[in-house]
Amino acid sequence: MNATPNRKAELLSKTVEHVDITSYDARPIIDSMRKMSFSSRDTARAADILAMAIADQTCSPWLILAGSTSAAGCMHVYRDMVKLGMVDVVVATGASIVDMDFFEALGFKHYQADGPVDDNVLRDNYIDRIYDTYIDEEQLQNCDHTILEIANRLEPRGYSSREFIWEMGKWLSEGNAKKPGSLIQTAYEEGVPIFCPAFVDSSAGFGLVKHQKERAAAGKPYLMLDAIADFRELTDIKIAAGTTGLFMVGGGVPKNFAQDTVVCAEILGFEAEMHKYAVQITVADVRDGACSSSTLQEAASWGKVNTTYEQMVFAEATTVVPLIASDAYHRGTWKGRKKRRWAKLFA
Repeated sequence: MNATPNRKAELLSKTVEHVDITSYDARPIIDSMRKMSFSSRDTARAADILAMAIADQTCSPWLILAGSTSAAGCMHVYRDMVKLGMVDVVVATGASIVDMDFFEALGFKHYQADGPVDDNVLRDNYIDRIYDTYIDEEQLQNCDHTILEIANRLEPRGYSSREFIWEMGKWLSEGNAKKPGSLIQTAYEEGVPIFCPAFVDSSAGFGLVKHQKERAAAGKPYLMLDAIADFRELTDIKIAAGTTGLFMVGGGVPKNFAQDTVVCAEILGFEAEMHKYAVQITVADVRDGACSSSTLQEAASWGKVNTTYEQMVFAEATTVVPLIASDAYHRGTWKGRKKRRWAKLFA
């Protein structure tokens, strides 16, 4: 490693600031977009569908996250949606929850890149890059070791990702958070379960592998993650919820995992409703047959999503999520919602 402290400090000098949906009113913009065409009209209809899902007292809305929008400045959007009761469940990639949210809860930051820099120079300075956003690799390794510490204090048995993330939220709430109000801690305090069906595809993976290797070398039992329990638990929520809505940022595993609960419930003998409301924001091409780009109409053929209230928005998510979420906040239908607190199912 050929890191130079001055160069590293220079590269990590401009902090990403998270947008605050309560500080501006996006309703006039959304109302104007409703009279336009192309992605603007799609965005307005997506905002309308999210508002409908929140206003529907029989509906339990779920937040589905993939990609790096949390690192790019949308982290507090998702935190506030949980805190205010706009969503009852979070299904996300491990990176969204660990490398971005838990990472910042430990007091670390994400940084804006200021112009192009040779990635080999970044590597020499232990800086990781997500498009135009930087992360300090040394701080990320601190995050890995914190996951190890949490794993080491738990009973060595199988855990769903929901259960392990609950333990992370508990650990933060015990006074260990350097930054209050993270998504993980807020979800823990609000009884909102977070699922990461590919949890080890993140910094959590490094810490958990180290936990298992060290425990095995010492001849001791170790903690394991139970992916089947993830699917079972989220399906239990779907069965208990009845009517559900999906607000999906990106696609991939979290998207398919959340949608598949309808099919799983039916396999278990329950007459489950298709997800009644669904929005997906993505830039993926629909022509390659991949899950990230499969449309909500395609999901209807599998019996997963009802097409009456669904909207695809083909846009880079950081450009439209703050508008849609601010619109929902200022319309205020969340104020009359009863928070479901689905974590109580697993108490």
